[in-house]
Amino acid sequence: MSFQDTTQRFLFEHADVRGELVSLDQSYREVLAKHDYPEAVKALLGEMLAATVLLSTTIKFDGLLILQARSSGPLSTLMVECSSDQAVRGIARYSDDIQGDTLPELMPDGILTITIDPQQGQRYQGIVPLEGHSLAEALSAYFDNSEQLPTRFRLQADGRSARGFLLQALPADRQIDPEERDATWEHLSILANTLKAEELVSLDNQTLLHRLFHQEDLRLFDPALVRFECSCSAERSANALISLGHEDALALLAEQGGAIEVDCQFCNSRYAFAQAELDDLFEAAHQHARSLH
Repeated sequence: MSFQDTTQRFLFEHADVRGELVSLDQSYREVLAKHDYPEAVKALLGEMLAATVLLSTTIKFDGLLILQARSSGPLSTLMVECSSDQAVRGIARYSDDIQGDTLPELMPDGILTITIDPQQGQRYQGIVPLEGHSLAEALSAYFDNSEQLPTRFRLQADGRSARGFLLQALPADRQIDPEERDATWEHLSILANTLKAEELVSLDNQTLLHRLFHQEDLRLFDPALVRFECSCSAERSANALISLGHEDALALLAEQGGAIEVDCQFCNSRYAFAQAELDDLFEAAHQHARSLH
């Protein structure tokens, strides 16, 4: 079955519960095309991509949501960024002798960090242990252990396509009685738990939701497109060099010989700055600083 790269929201009309379904094909493959990852790393990175898009839809903000897992194991880092308009990029760091294919094998004693970095306002960061047999379990535990709304995840990726499913309780609105709300959440969670991996990867959203919730009054919203996009640029690389200071930048130039090369870890783009370009950068920065005084 052919999917577009989309995320699609659904809502239960008579319950305070929402959901989201994400399908990543081309964007996932573009992330993987930048690096030669082992199969197990491809799969976990795909799950992380799907999870980050799902998380980005749970909040209203302009900026970035960053999901990062770190461990002392053979897979040391997974990191994915998703912007508020669903542009994604991701990267993994692993040892050459990597073995195993499950989350506990690859990332033992891991830490999971969720960062919300808005264009305006305060940065927020939550850090929890990376616990469970899967990334979906770890994320569900994060919401259970925090003061946030109960949330369930299902994630699946195979190096070609990545799929994700989210079910989340909402603040009391349609159902004010706490017992009624709890009963509804438990009922819908039980139905969601019947979702099989092969259904998640093979069924279109309407068919999947009908199989799970055909007796529920459910509204499916229009899908939003997801795309791969790296936020690196020559300007951002230049700003990073300016932040070093002129003397340190010249020392780095002498060390590298001929030009400073700034590599983007996400997309492998390379930006080179020779002596003349460095001088122009720092002259422009100096002129700008003087104009502010």
